[in-house]
Amino acid sequence: MATIKIKQVKSKIGYPVNQKATLMHLGLRKIGQVVEVEDTPSIRGMIRKVRHLITIIED
Repeated sequence: MATIKIKQVKSKIGYPVNQKATLMHLGLRKIGQVVEVEDTPSIRGMIRKVRHLITIIED
């Protein structure tokens, strides 16, 4: 299955608990951290929820 690289570009401080939990479930803990996750509909929904805190890295 295809994968997506996600980078956290903004701090989670000051955002709701559910958005902090979404970042944690995506595997992101620090600003600048990059993770590679599978491209599934549930992951796409998580990305959409925190799109203001992350960026997608194109290969």
